[in-house]
Amino acid sequence: MERLWLMLGAVAGFTAVAAGAIIAHAWSPVRPDPAALEGARNALLMHVLHAPALLAVAWLAGRGNGRLVTLAGIAFAAGLVAFCGGVYLQAGWSIRVPHLAPLGGLALMAGWLLLGLAGLRTGAARPAKRR
Repeated sequence: MERLWLMLGAVAGFTAVAAGAIIAHAWSPVRPDPAALEGARNALLMHVLHAPALLAVAWLAGRGNGRLVTLAGIAFAAGLVAFCGGVYLQAGWSIRVPHLAPLGGLALMAGWLLLGLAGLRTGAARPAKRR
């Protein structure tokens, strides 16, 4: 499972850098609206902040942590797609998908809560098993 989270974290990081480049270099000529740019920047911030969260899930999954870590990873991945995707759609193409971004934001918050709960469990930070 750790490979899946590592791959998803890497994809999230890659797409965050790509989105940042688009917002920084190609946004204004296509979409000069300042409010749309601000929305895109807010989505980019969440995108950049949550790619490492998926990498943390990969690291914890490799240490034998269980269901709460997996649920946190699912929440982070779903939240990234829903929140960032919803905001990018609205900011970049004026496509509004009602409730997508707020649900994504709730999923991101749930991911942090689940990750914190996993840390409270006995043995959550135990060393990796030798193979």
